[in-house]
Order: sequence, then C-alpha cells, then structure tokens
Amino acid sequence: MIRVASVPSSHAYVRHLQPVVGAAPNEMSVDPAVIVLPDPAPVRVDVPGQWWPPRLLDARWLAEQTDVHFDMLHVHFGFESFTADELTRTVEHLRAHRQPLVLTVHDLHNPHFADSADHVRQLDVLVPAAAAVITLTAGAAAWIHDRWGVEATVVDHPHVVPLERMTLPRPESDSFVIGVHAKNLRSNMDPLAVMDAVVEAARSLPDATVRLDIDEDVFESSSHWYSPTVGAKLLDYTSFPDVDVRVHERFDDDALWDYLSSIDVSVLPYRFGTHSGWLEACRDLGTTVVASDCGFYADQARVHSFRMGIDSFDPDTLVAAVRAAHADRTPALDSGVRAEQRQRIAATHAAIYSAVTKEMR
Repeated sequence: MIRVASVPSSHAYVRHLQPVVGAAPNEMSVDPAVIVLPDPAPVRVDVPGQWWPPRLLDARWLAEQTDVHFDMLHVHFGFESFTADELTRTVEHLRAHRQPLVLTVHDLHNPHFADSADHVRQLDVLVPAAAAVITLTAGAAAWIHDRWGVEATVVDHPHVVPLERMTLPRPESDSFVIGVHAKNLRSNMDPLAVMDAVVEAARSLPDATVRLDIDEDVFESSSHWYSPTVGAKLLDYTSFPDVDVRVHERFDDDALWDYLSSIDVSVLPYRFGTHSGWLEACRDLGTTVVASDCGFYADQARVHSFRMGIDSFDPDTLVAAVRAAHADRTPALDSGVRAEQRQRIAATHAAIYSAVTKEMR
C-alpha cells in the first residue's frame, strides 16, 4: 500500500488521476495499491474546500506531526506560498525521512504573476530534488531538460468535465457564438487586447456573434480582483450590437459546463502560461479553442493558434484563427475515450509511485 500525500488532493485534476470508480463496461476500479490522503486543513479556512496554503509544504509543520503518515509527497500546485529557502527545508525534511518527492510541472510560468522569477527559483529547488518529474507536454519536457537536465515523464491531461456530464448533447443553435471570458482578469489574461479583432472576425462570418463574460469581482472594490479601469473599457462593448456582454458571479462547475456548451469557440487571450485546464474542459464539451501561441497549448491538444506574448499581439493571426475555427469545428471527446485515457493515466502514476518508493527502500 502506497500512501500518497498530494498537494493538493481535492483538486479536480488530481481526482481525475485516479481510476474511474465502478465504471462499466471496462470494470475500472480504484487501484488498491495507492491511497491518496486528504488535504490537511490550512491555518485559516476562508472558503469551503480550501486546501491552500498547503501545510504539507511547511517543514516546521511536518516536523511537529505525529499522526500524519505518508510514503511519498506528490506536488502539483500551491508551492507559490513558500519561498525557495522554505521549500529547500521541506525537501531536506523529506530526504531525512526517506519520503520521495514526485513533482508534476503544470506551470513553467505561474499564470498569476507576470514576473516568473520567483516561480523559477521555486522550481530550481523542486525539480532537481524530485525522484520523478511529470509534465503534460513534450514541449514542457524539453524545456525542463534544457534548464535542469531532468527527464520528465509526459502524461496527458485527464478530462476536466465529469464523465457523466460529457454524455449530454450540446444545445442546438443556428448561430456561431465566439466566447471571450475575462474571468477575474487574472494576470496572464488580456481580453481587452483581443476584443476588437474578435469582433472583426465575427463580422466576417455568417451568423456569428461575440459573447463577453466578466466576473463581478472585477467591479467590487472589496475584491482582490478589483480592476475598474479595465472593467469599464470592457463594458464599453455593450454598445456593439453584435456583442453580448454579461457580468455575473464566478461560475460554479455546473454553470461553467453550461456556458462552454453554449458557445462554439472559446478564445484564450493568454499573454503567458504553460498548460490549460480550461482547454481540456472545452475538448470535453465540443467547444473549439482559439489560443495564443505562448506556452504549450498547441502541444497539449489541437487548437487554432494566434500570435500573442507578454509584449506582443498580432490581431491578423487572431482573425485568421477564429475564421479557421468556424470552418473546422472540434467535436466533443467521447466519454468512453476519456475514461480509458484516465485508466492509463492512473496506471502510469501508480507505476511511478511504486518505482520511487522502491528506490527509497
């Protein structure tokens, strides 16, 4: 039995690394050789289900525990809460207790911070210390090898949308809806930069409209995400007859699946980043993705790319990408295919866990 302390364990990505429970007809079941432990409660809980900042990366907390027992630590997210020096102490604690570290590198550039220097310093600690490194694309694996000389195992991103939700048909529509979701204006997103090009592309296509969504946090002065200047400029698009602007609470999962099923194209206006769970949700539901060419989105899955980076944007390539998306729609992935993929992903992780724990004995 391998007890895995996952950072975190409650995230949808991590849950979908485990085999499907009780699925027919392939008789998939949870691998009894691997147990993923629940997230320890953080010092302060502000929202239901909160796992951050993760206690499992706090070397002092680990040293004080007498009832937390695990065979290995698998880090996915949350290490931005700790300095490189603090992570070094965590790595030293794990090494002293013969508990191997497995690291999945989701982000080579943290999407929440334009300046990636701290993130890279944190990876400078974690990547060389890991007994096994996993990432999601060949491009990211090459980047990891170039910087650290480490061979990362490439494992596909699992489904994001629940398998049972994937089986529902998309709503019928005679229009072609191009979606731009500003969300809460996370640091790597620049929806304002792309909107004119998206509108231009829509006007060149039959029956095309643009839907612009904005989380209401952008307009609330007490919110961490308060950004009234950019928010006001985005609201100016309400004067465009072919743009449907909607301000609302952040979508919960069910509302997000409904939203993605109601648009034909999702434009991802990322100036920096690496991989995308949003992209995978679109694939699950049959929503075509138009994504900037920063990061490794085109390695992760088939997308229509346009040129955009931290200091650059080519609107003509975005117009061309939206037109290409109109001509070449992306069908939804079959839930059975996703279930089989998840079984393979789970088996790969179980094999990695087994190998690194045997090496530590």
